[in-house]
Amino acid sequence: MTAVRRAVLLLVAAVALCAVAVPAQAVGYRYWSFWERDGSRWTYATQGPSTARPADGSVEGFRFAVSEDSADASQPRGTADFGSICGSTDAVAGKKRVALVVDFGTTADAPSGERPPARRTACAVVAADATTAEALAAVAKPLRYDANALLCAIAGYPGKGCGEAMTADGTSGGGGGPSVGLLAGAGVVVVLAAGAFWQARRRKNA
Repeated sequence: MTAVRRAVLLLVAAVALCAVAVPAQAVGYRYWSFWERDGSRWTYATQGPSTARPADGSVEGFRFAVSEDSADASQPRGTADFGSICGSTDAVAGKKRVALVVDFGTTADAPSGERPPARRTACAVVAADATTAEALAAVAKPLRYDANALLCAIAGYPGKGCGEAMTADGTSGGGGGPSVGLLAGAGVVVVLAAGAFWQARRRKNA
């Protein structure tokens, strides 16, 4: 094998290694979105459930799905009004009633090996200053959060994962990105291949 040919093969290998090192483009995230009922429609909540403090008579919703951001997030499905959810629950002095809609999403959005439970509603009777998270905990345990207080699971669903990035082929892209070692290795191969190619050209032309 000539020196020029060896150098070309090294360059091809370097390009292939760099291509492997580049992560697939994420097209969305699989997570629980939080919604507030405004009359007859849902609006994407402007704060998290751990800080939102709904008033008595509020309707709050959660939907598990894959979406890029709030602009294309999937809303909780089905009808939702305070009367149908909390109408049979008596008011309690010093407490408030919060109607909750929990939509576990579709099979297509479920993590591998998991099946979404049926949509459910519940009327939480909680302290007057309770947050939405506290109301949810009263009727849909167990809840799971990550280290950044992101809501990962409601009623134990899903059993694993938390806001992971999803790729175009519908698989989890993870959150770590490409290996630093892999990228560094690819860079070394490129440098060596370029040097070998240059030296081979010099020998041929000498």
